[in-house]
Amino acid sequence: MLERNNAKDATPASARAHRPRVTDWQLAVESRARRVRADLAVLAATHPTESDQAEQDRRAALRSLDVVDAILDEPLSWWHGPAAWWSGWRIERAWRALHEAEVATVAADPDLAGRLPALRERIANYLPEEDNRRRALEELRPNYPATSAERAVVVDTLRAAFDVSDDAHAAARALRNKLVVTAFVLVVVNTALGVLSLNWPNLIPLCVQQPIRDLPDVCPSGQAAPSGDAWLIQLLGGFGAVIAAVVLLLRRRPSLSPYVLVGYQAMIKVLLGAALATVGVMAIAAGVTQGLIGISTQSGLQLWAVLLGYSQQVGTRLLDNYADQVMNHARPLPEGADTR
Repeated sequence: MLERNNAKDATPASARAHRPRVTDWQLAVESRARRVRADLAVLAATHPTESDQAEQDRRAALRSLDVVDAILDEPLSWWHGPAAWWSGWRIERAWRALHEAEVATVAADPDLAGRLPALRERIANYLPEEDNRRRALEELRPNYPATSAERAVVVDTLRAAFDVSDDAHAAARALRNKLVVTAFVLVVVNTALGVLSLNWPNLIPLCVQQPIRDLPDVCPSGQAAPSGDAWLIQLLGGFGAVIAAVVLLLRRRPSLSPYVLVGYQAMIKVLLGAALATVGVMAIAAGVTQGLIGISTQSGLQLWAVLLGYSQQVGTRLLDNYADQVMNHARPLPEGADTR
């Protein structure tokens, strides 16, 4: 009966193979789902008369794979797309269903001893050494066929590792959403500063007064009076932040996590650099740095705007470290690997 179910599921799977997958997570999920289906087909062919429990595990794996296929094939309308992107329900539901299918496939395999080396390497990436479930798995030497107690150890340990991975995906999505909201607020603030400076130039003074009264003020735009200089200062500050963003991109290791945060981190750097450059030049114009910084030329003031934009790196470095921790949990390196 299981063979008939496999034959029934083979046709939709082959038809789905021709449908394009446009995102990394879809490609990864589809590839692993095909691998699980192949393992189930091998089990059905080589062990057709296994126990009822093995039969139930195979059926459970096939049902989970059906959930994965339904998510991959479901078309999203343009008004549902943003909600799915924000909540991440398609990504996380697909991964959780795939993980359940993999757990059920392992449980149905009578050759449990042959799977142990790969399972131990996989679980070592997610569970700490002091975890009792990991310890029990490492000490396990299953017989053939494995007993129900030995299978329970493997299933519980593998499911715990997958739960850690799925929870880390949710944490990465939550951080991504926070970065998006922060970026939106910074865009509003920077736009408001630029509009106010353009319409009321004296409302946001960005020109530096010279200590000698006969010398004209130094304005970022080179004009003799304020003339909406906030846009220029924000542009220069954003340019300074771009340098820090490039450094971030160069030091970031590749990741196949369904949520990639590096682009949102770079966006925060650029927007925050523009805002800090504006505030910093306002402080210079107000004389806060008098006696420490002497600016007598337009190019000197513009250079300070670039440096102030780069200075956001001091604050966003903490954000980068936190994002690294979140992504390392979502897609950990093997034990002992260099995480720099």
